Amino acid sequence: MHRFEALKTWQKAMDITEYCYRASENFLKKEKYGLTSQFRRSAVSNPSNITEGAGRNTNGEFRQFLGIVKGASFELRTELYLLKRLKLITEEKVRPILSEILEVTKMNYALQKSLMKS
Repeated sequence: MHRFEALKTWQKAMDITEYCYRASENFLKKEKYGLTSQFRRSAVSNPSNITEGAGRNTNGEFRQFLGIVKGASFELRTELYLLKRLKLITEEKVRPILSEILEVTKMNYALQKSLMKS
């Protein structure tokens, strides 16, 4: 088992989740159960899967959850692009979140590789 709180990738994923929640505070009320909800669930999925994987018994299981994190990161990117196209979020808000997602994706990949060695 790993201490997920000490993992930089988890810390960054938590930051992204916070950014996404703050960015979506003023979305249209009619989107509350639609795109807003999906966007937030995708954001929460990343740190949640890192946490769940860290709590598993083997590194192989942990790597599997990190694979889910990669997929969720791509999903979150797509939702950001869609939100921007629908003019529900500005480029200025999207850009730093996308940058953070890219960084977490790289960190996640490095963590996956390190788990293969141990």
